Amino acid sequence: MHSSQQHSPPSPPAVRLRRPSWRDPRLLVGMVLVGVSVAVGSWAVAAAGSTTAVHVAAGPLIPGAPLTAEDLDVRHVRLAEGAPYLEATSELPAGLVVVRGVGAGELVPLSALAEGQDLGLRPVAITPSGDLSSDLVAGAAVDLWFVPDRPLLGGVAPASAGDSTAATNAPHQLASALTVAEVSAPQGAFAVGARSTVHVLVPVEDLADVLAAMASAGSVAVVPVPAGVAGS
Repeated sequence: MHSSQQHSPPSPPAVRLRRPSWRDPRLLVGMVLVGVSVAVGSWAVAAAGSTTAVHVAAGPLIPGAPLTAEDLDVRHVRLAEGAPYLEATSELPAGLVVVRGVGAGELVPLSALAEGQDLGLRPVAITPSGDLSSDLVAGAAVDLWFVPDRPLLGGVAPASAGDSTAATNAPHQLASALTVAEVSAPQGAFAVGARSTVHVLVPVEDLADVLAAMASAGSVAVVPVPAGVAGS
């Protein structure tokens, strides 16, 4: 009898690990992806660090009004070097005055501010007859017109604009491209039926004509100037 012999299964061949070659496309793709990730991360950090804190108008800034911290908000934006806007990187200088209107939410340009400058403007309170236009708000541009009362000739008003009296008493412009500083509505027990008052900033050189018109027989009309027309 032959003794039985148990044979163990053959061992699998040893697997030799190969060092990746620089020419292996998988290694090259991985290196490219890592490089792109690093570049994108660096760009994002640089972009975030390039923003500048600047002041924006919290509400309309009216020419002639002193500028205070309460008039401003802060926004971080990307600006070109030397951009002419009021930066919020330091304390607001004292004594700044608004010399040009700035809308709510707009960046505050340095050209719209001056230090304690006499603007040559005076606020005049005008109470127009009739309903006010919805465009009459603080910061709006307006023209002032004087509308004389039409005299009665023998109890009858002149029939046509060709009449010499009618021509003499035709409406005429007092001042143009002025700024509304405030519109105040009547309040309290006597507000019913009362008219709103428009406070307009009038240049000193036009002040005599405006005040004389307000004291004359007639009315001063505050006419809104459409956007893009003022100063044209």
